[in-house]
Amino acid sequence: MTPAQPCHATLAFSRGIAVAKKPAKPVLLSGGNPQIPKADGDAPVQAFIAAMPGWKRDLGRRLDRLIVKTVPDVRKAVKWNSPLYGMEGRGWFLGFHCLTKYVKVSFFRGASLTPMPPGASKQKDVRYFDIFEDTAFDEQLVSEWIRQASKLPGWTP
Repeated sequence: MTPAQPCHATLAFSRGIAVAKKPAKPVLLSGGNPQIPKADGDAPVQAFIAAMPGWKRDLGRRLDRLIVKTVPDVRKAVKWNSPLYGMEGRGWFLGFHCLTKYVKVSFFRGASLTPMPPGASKQKDVRYFDIFEDTAFDEQLVSEWIRQASKLPGWTP
């Protein structure tokens, strides 16, 4: 006997016969942020990125590649409709979220980074880096923030 395989199709019934339906496209929340179910691993993060609208999708791919290149053993998940990146046993150090006109990159211990990311937060440890469609950002600087952030104790919800 073989173990059951996970089923990724949704079934609908037509005249008493089960018919596989294509998975629904992710819903875009206000600001265009994809609604993706909570899950750990690379697959839900890639699903989130694939569902990002327009120019934000390419930016999501670029950020994901930069994070993985900088921290090869990074842990990934989607929680609260945002991809999160962290280190096993140390919590999350970064997440991003789509807003109407930009993508907000959150460094959960950003106040400890040198130089600090420019966006302040109501939370003393958190700093933001907002990326607009026409923003050219310094990959070397963002990579350095990622490297530093990955070495700090992360956020544990």
